[in-house]
Parts: sequence; C-alpha cells; structure tokens
Amino acid sequence: MAKKKSKSPSVKTAETSAPVVEALRLVVADSYALLAQTHICHWNVRGPSFFALHAAFEEQYTELFAAIDEIAERIRALGALAPGGLGNLAKMAGTKEIAEDSSATEMVQHLLTLNQKLVTDLKSARDAAGDAGDDQTEDVMIARIQVHEKTIWMLNSYLA
Repeated sequence: MAKKKSKSPSVKTAETSAPVVEALRLVVADSYALLAQTHICHWNVRGPSFFALHAAFEEQYTELFAAIDEIAERIRALGALAPGGLGNLAKMAGTKEIAEDSSATEMVQHLLTLNQKLVTDLKSARDAAGDAGDDQTEDVMIARIQVHEKTIWMLNSYLA
C-alpha cells in the first residue's frame, strides 16, 4: 500500500508566499536604493566630518551589499525571482535621489529618511512572513530591522 503524501503546514506554496515575496521585493529595491545613495554620499562627502562620515558610509554600503544578496536569495528560496535592473529597482523603491553637491548634514538627513522608509517596509515584510508562518524570512527581517534601527540612532546622533 502506497503512503499518501501530505503537505506539511510549514511547506511554503506560491499562494502562501506571494505576499512575503512582494514585501521582500520591495525590501530589495529599498535596500538597493539606500546602498546607491550611501555610496554617492561616501564619494562626495566634504567638510570637517569627512573622515568619520566617509568611513561610516563605506561600512554601511558594504554591509548592505551582503544583506541584499541574502534577501534576494530568500526570494529565490521561496520560488520567485529577485527583482533587478537599476531603473526597475529605483521605480520600485520610489525614493528621491540626493544631489551630488549636498552638504554632509543633508546627506545624513537623506540617509536617515531612507533608513526609516526601509524599516517601515522591513516591518511589513516581517509581518507578512509571520502571517504566512515563514519563520526563516521573519528572522531575517527582524535582524535587518535591528541593523537599520541602529543606523537610524547613529544618524540621529550625528544630527543632534
């Protein structure tokens, strides 16, 4: 007698994963926009805070690059395709680009705003994953929230 295969409740289907995937795609787009904007700030920062901000921005965009890869691979693990293309990612993220000649304070404020938007979208992705019973994605989103909340605290401290 052949055993009947039953679907485990923890198995992700296209139907249960769709809201998670869409939320993760936005997180990838937001993260890529933040990475690009942070890189521009790294290149163009000037003034008395140059050395500290130049180093901080490099640390941030380097960390983001690895994080984006992890999130895109999570999308693939859920059976979907990761978003790509600079124009597509920019459109998805919908963020304003910083002017190349911005002051250090304007750069920090801009990156603060982008990090805040990203945290909002990370929380939406976390909640979608929780609703879908996707503990792995939920854990990744919680870890990313922690990173960006710390960055927000540091950027706010600079502006204080």
